Amino acid sequence: MRGNKPSKKKVAFAVNPSLNDYLSKYNRRIKLPLQYEDMQRHIASVPLLDKTGTDTLWETMYFDEWELKEIGRDLCHIYALLKTDGDIQVIDHLQVAQIDFCTFGNTNPYRIRIINKLNDNYDHFYIKKIDSSRIYGLELEELLSPNQIGYLVDKNTLIEEHIAGIPGDDFMKAHLAVDEFNEIRIAKEFIKFTERCFVRLLGDMRSYNYIVDITPDIEGSQYRIRAIDFDQQSYEGRKNFYLPQFFKENNPIIALGMAHLSPETVTQYQLEERSLIARRAKITKGRLNLLLNCMFKDQISSDKKIKQLGLELADHHKNKSFESCKSMGEIVFKNVQLVLQKEFTQSILELK
Repeated sequence: MRGNKPSKKKVAFAVNPSLNDYLSKYNRRIKLPLQYEDMQRHIASVPLLDKTGTDTLWETMYFDEWELKEIGRDLCHIYALLKTDGDIQVIDHLQVAQIDFCTFGNTNPYRIRIINKLNDNYDHFYIKKIDSSRIYGLELEELLSPNQIGYLVDKNTLIEEHIAGIPGDDFMKAHLAVDEFNEIRIAKEFIKFTERCFVRLLGDMRSYNYIVDITPDIEGSQYRIRAIDFDQQSYEGRKNFYLPQFFKENNPIIALGMAHLSPETVTQYQLEERSLIARRAKITKGRLNLLLNCMFKDQISSDKKIKQLGLELADHHKNKSFESCKSMGEIVFKNVQLVLQKEFTQSILELK
């Protein structure tokens, strides 16, 4: 089996006019007091290390005092737009505590730490370069998953809220040593997460691109896996790139499923999640149709990758209609359509 690495670093795609109209209609587009380029006025940086002294591949940025005062005010304003629908009364209680820059990744994000001066509580948000692929990914997450997600767009700047949880790789290192009951729950959630990714074709869900949210319950804990990286929405041509079980980084969770779940149980969990996705698609039908119509007309991958994915999904689903797809949006539409028609398939033999 070929490795599941991206073919090369993904390019960013501009937002087309129809997607712009969609974002305005659903209040995602708003005038921001600061753009991504304004964050590049820093004068110095130092590597950001974790608690063990390991380089996180983030850098903490430093600004001139007068620059930081101006940028800090604008960043607090953006946080208010993101969290309180622009209620500027909260700005007086906010302060920028730290600005970090990610040295890898497609959107080169800045992570902003905001402190509430009244109680020293903190939160984060991100400033990124615009990429229509990522916007489609964020919207499909909102419409087809159980998760809501906050983001704003202006010109070439994307603002995203922080998604709280334990990074998948850290979770596997420190939180898999639990009782059998919770191991089954973890394995179950990974199967459901895989279904959500594969139906809407969100790729590259190796362990550091998602988080695990743990909620204590009456007996044991409940687990929710949430994507945090949406750059690889409907971009790659390989079908397996959209199936998290094929990434070696996820093997520890895969092992739990192999140890505790029968093929019949796996199928049951798959069907449960597909039913939930179909229900969400029906509830959001008008908005989902508008979004997919934007994707239909958008070029968010190469013709070669579109052709490859169409052929591989045609073989996977035993449905030749995928072979004639001309865009990634059309492929996503057909994938979701199969769920609505209860004809979506994924062999349990692929859970290896």
